[in-house]
Amino acid sequence: MDRLDQLRARMKEENVDLVALAPGAHMAWLLDVHPHGDERPLLLCVTVSDAGFLMPALEADSARQYTDLPFYEWDDADGPTAAFERLLTDFGAGSARSIALDESMRADHAGLVQDRLMNARRQFSETTVGALRMRKDADEYAALKRNATSADTAMQAAWAAMQPGMSEREIAQIARDSFASQGARPLFTIIGAAGNGAFPHHQTGETVLKHGDAVVMDIGAGMEGYSSDITRMAVMGAAPEGFAEVHAIVNAAVEAAMIAASPGAKAHMVDDAARGVIADAGYGEFFVHRTGHGLGTEVHEPPYISASSQTVLDEGMVFSIEPGIYLPGRFGIRLEEIVILRKDGPEILSDLPRDVRVID
Repeated sequence: MDRLDQLRARMKEENVDLVALAPGAHMAWLLDVHPHGDERPLLLCVTVSDAGFLMPALEADSARQYTDLPFYEWDDADGPTAAFERLLTDFGAGSARSIALDESMRADHAGLVQDRLMNARRQFSETTVGALRMRKDADEYAALKRNATSADTAMQAAWAAMQPGMSEREIAQIARDSFASQGARPLFTIIGAAGNGAFPHHQTGETVLKHGDAVVMDIGAGMEGYSSDITRMAVMGAAPEGFAEVHAIVNAAVEAAMIAASPGAKAHMVDDAARGVIADAGYGEFFVHRTGHGLGTEVHEPPYISASSQTVLDEGMVFSIEPGIYLPGRFGIRLEEIVILRKDGPEILSDLPRDVRVID
């Protein structure tokens, strides 16, 4: 069953009459089509029997190279309303009772759909395309595994080159160069030395690494349409006071989350397990973010492993487990694994141990 058929089956289960997607991750996953998106409404519309595009004439010739689905073209002089009406009429969707909108769609484009179908029940795509994307197949797993191996290599390249006197930005560039040499597109390189590590999303800068610094290293890239994400710790020679104790607590939180992650568990139970270890050790106030996020064609996608998430975990879901402790003015420690959930629990995609890397 191809992905469009999977979506239609899901729409029947969820009683959704029309799914409308904008250029972006959902459309790319569904059809491997990547049209240019701008202020002109460009929508992929799917019903249980039909699929086609509301297509700006400006984009039609380019987009036609990648799909045989029908186009309902419109130009700047006339606007999209009449073309959208033709699409709905041909698809028998003019009286749709339930619609699912791409949550990343521009508000004015969503308004075009909602204004025409104002009596329809509206939801976002989390129960249709989003639900399908959360469960990775064998090919997606293989691509994610290759991405994880690429990130391992980039991390090791940074470790091999870093030394006191280098800046955070220089270390980040080494990782980025390693990604590029492997055919991956660098997406982010967070290098946080000493007190900067206490900022979970530190903006890598010109801070110079010195002896005794703990360094948070969070890197990721995109390759083959999928992503990587890994966080490890390094210390420049001797670790700062208290580092070993905190590192052990964060690692124990990772292990507790791994045990809690099983098919049928709710996502918040994984967060609860990691957070409980850190709170019991007296550092609860210093764990300031969720335990994880899904990863696939996007670096952050469902499922989200947070204290409030009621998502039921299932086999094939891929997500991060990345608890952290952030001590202002001193250092931060975050350890991150990307896992795919199997019947008997999580499989870690990285092959790098979580041990701290000591840079002599």
